[in-house]
Amino acid sequence: MEYLFLLGRVLLGGYFIMSGLKHFMHLENMTGYAKSKGVPMAREGVMASGLMMLLGGLGVLLGIYVSYAIYLLVVFLFVAAFKMHQFWTIAEPMSRMGERINFEKNLALAGALLMLLSLPVPWLMSLM
Repeated sequence: MEYLFLLGRVLLGGYFIMSGLKHFMHLENMTGYAKSKGVPMAREGVMASGLMMLLGGLGVLLGIYVSYAIYLLVVFLFVAAFKMHQFWTIAEPMSRMGERINFEKNLALAGALLMLLSLPVPWLMSLM
């Protein structure tokens, strides 16, 4: 079971690390998308969210400040879900479906991260 937990950490942490890096690698495109969603100071918001995902993903992957990393990711996921993926405001069916999928994905990932916090404290020691 420890190997499965390790694999899960690699997949989960790696997902957020890669997503965070993409925010910086595609900063202009991500900024345009954020502006289209009405994000104030969109460039700074993209950089901040990229940093949140990068640091949170590294924390999960490496087992460093895991609780803080998880809270950082959960805050990002909830803000992104409710600000960036407001499917209920979109009339066009395909766009609405895409935004709904991203909204639900963000909430599911937040739920999975919160479950990690409910594990007994010794699991943190297995991360080292």
